[in-house]
Amino acid sequence: MRVISYNLRKHRAIGELAALSETADLDAICLQEAFSSDLPTEIGGLHLAGSTQNNRLGLAVYYRKERYEHLETRSYQLKKSLHDLIFSPTPERLVGSRLVDRESGHELVLASFHAAPLTALNSLRREQITAAHELLQQLGSGAPIIMVGDYNYPLFKDDLGERVAKTGYDLSLSDRRTYTAYKFFRGHFDFVTSQGFTIESVETLARGSSDHIPILVTASYGDPDYKRAGKE
Repeated sequence: MRVISYNLRKHRAIGELAALSETADLDAICLQEAFSSDLPTEIGGLHLAGSTQNNRLGLAVYYRKERYEHLETRSYQLKKSLHDLIFSPTPERLVGSRLVDRESGHELVLASFHAAPLTALNSLRREQITAAHELLQQLGSGAPIIMVGDYNYPLFKDDLGERVAKTGYDLSLSDRRTYTAYKFFRGHFDFVTSQGFTIESVETLARGSSDHIPILVTASYGDPDYKRAGKE
């Protein structure tokens, strides 16, 4: 499976998605900081599975209909930061789609995630990540999970990796930094946490008009015998 994650910087980079959708063997695109009301139903060969509706800056999941069957998409509120309380009283920081791979028969969950901004503490973002993982496990009923997005976690990622590993998830960073807008907060902001997948690579793509750089995640199913969720 090949998935692009991109923070559009307040929808500014929306015009770049058509070109990104032409990435070889691309299966899905997950967005952050999009204007949900202005999102097209189709981008290249990708179809909109769903998006958040209550955020000023929303999230969305696009998938390739020819390969995947869409079962369900849900959006979720997570614990609020001070920023949310002031600017977005009903923040939806997670959207997850339950899909079936028509080629292999695998059921999976693909999610776009946007953690609280840097004005919040890492402890709050860790709570949001943990809650997001638990919600996606409920959505997928045991199916493999890939959650990509803007984690807003530039420091102490080794500690984060150890924490998510204790709950059965892997944390994978890209090959290069994905955010360089601020002198003191440069690094890997956009990455992936997963369960039931082997992450083969996380490639940082070319810079566009956003302050974030898109990443391309290439993953394979961790259990070759796994098919439908909870079944062998």
